[in-house]
Amino acid sequence: MIQYNEEEFDNAYETEINLVNDQLGKEIVFAMIGDVNSGKSSTINQLVGNNVAEVGAKPGETVKIKRYSHKGIIFADTPGLDDINKKNSEETYKFYKEADIILFFLNAAGTVFSDGEKKSFNEIKKSNKNIIIVLNKIDAADDIADLVSYIRKHSKNKFDIVPISSRTGENIDELRGAIMDILKRKKKDILFAKKIKEKSAIANKWIVAAATSAGAVGATPIPGSDIVPITSIQVGLMVKLATLYEKPIIKERAKELTITSLTGNVGKSLFRQVAKLIPGAGSVAGAGVAGGMTLTLGYALKYAYEHDINLDAETLGYLYKAYKKAD
Repeated sequence: MIQYNEEEFDNAYETEINLVNDQLGKEIVFAMIGDVNSGKSSTINQLVGNNVAEVGAKPGETVKIKRYSHKGIIFADTPGLDDINKKNSEETYKFYKEADIILFFLNAAGTVFSDGEKKSFNEIKKSNKNIIIVLNKIDAADDIADLVSYIRKHSKNKFDIVPISSRTGENIDELRGAIMDILKRKKKDILFAKKIKEKSAIANKWIVAAATSAGAVGATPIPGSDIVPITSIQVGLMVKLATLYEKPIIKERAKELTITSLTGNVGKSLFRQVAKLIPGAGSVAGAGVAGGMTLTLGYALKYAYEHDINLDAETLGYLYKAYKKAD
């Protein structure tokens, strides 16, 4: 059985709000390295959904760090190590070391991972291993799988490689996902998500992850108890989605939605469905209910935020019925 627990809710809500507020007081720094025609500026603009960086730089030597700022996110176009003169080398190496993420650009339509690029890559990874290799301009190249395999081999298979087209936007969501994975370890993922224009793919990722976690908890309940403790997972999801869409959720509304999801018609209906399908299945049924409830809650919130709907207990029940009919 899944039940609402007041103390668990209070602790979860305060914890999640504090975590979010802590993130929002920080900044994120990207170091970007690659040739002037590797599409760094257009990639920045694709990532955040706004024209932050100038596009169309002419070939030439980059001798110092060029910064682009977007709502607390700093993208820095850094010179290649071969182009650094002694005057700028100390600053550049320091920047590589302190950056949250290094985006190392390779041009799929050019000479991929040249000797000079390998040399730069090997030097950079000594000071910072939070590197994503961005293989750009895949729309102008063939045999992308072979190129990725070649890069993987020469980077010793230790770094994410994301093939993209900054011109068409292909695989930009995958690049955001790789960025989010690193920033999650640094407790800056929610900050990044809040500051960019594209919300849907990130929301989907969070919803599915929360539902999976809830399902796992439902499958392995606390020994000696028939209560599935998924309140903290649902509260965490609600607070993150509210932050993502910049729709603050007050404590009383979060509590109302949690209770409705866990013990109201939504939760009871889901439990009956699973019980009919798997009578006496116990922990399997618990996993299905816990995951289903969390998935329903997450997508209801996402729909409400994207359509500017005030989500309360009644609306949550209505949206659940709508999803049921669609199934």
